[in-house]
Amino acid sequence: MTDVVDADELLRRMQRGREHAAEAERSWRERAQSLTATDPDGAREAAVRAQAYEAVLRVLEEIVDPGGRPGTAGGVKQVT
Repeated sequence: MTDVVDADELLRRMQRGREHAAEAERSWRERAQSLTATDPDGAREAAVRAQAYEAVLRVLEEIVDPGGRPGTAGGVKQVT
């Protein structure tokens, strides 16, 4: 990454990354659910991958929208 980018382009890139992470999380969660009955090991691995994408998604959401929408990813409500 040698290109110099302005703040708007950087924000657009982070938003695209956030969208990608959200889609990947949904995809891995669906895969985990579909594998639960037939392949428990595969389901566990898919669930771990979904959690990894959820973590990335939460970080990008906090960067793009600081303090907004707490605890919405993965249906988990944040308790303070």
